[in-house]
Amino acid sequence: MKSKNKPAQTTQEKDHARRVAALPCVVCGTYDGSEVHEPEQGMWFISIPLCVACHRGPEGWHGTRLRWKFRKMTELKAINETGRMLS
Repeated sequence: MKSKNKPAQTTQEKDHARRVAALPCVVCGTYDGSEVHEPEQGMWFISIPLCVACHRGPEGWHGTRLRWKFRKMTELKAINETGRMLS
């Protein structure tokens, strides 16, 4: 969902988000097209790839976060792992 107050992505941000979306889910490893999660609105360069279940599912980030807790994953660890996968 796009917020009306969110600034449009720059060309560099769009390119980075495409690269992140091409990665497997950083939490569970599912590779079926990832959604790009920004830890804070507009922070595209620290965004992370998440499958639908780990992102918007009832046990995902925007739910109870049980999938994250089960795998001992935090948002900071996810950012770090995404950087490792991109390098």
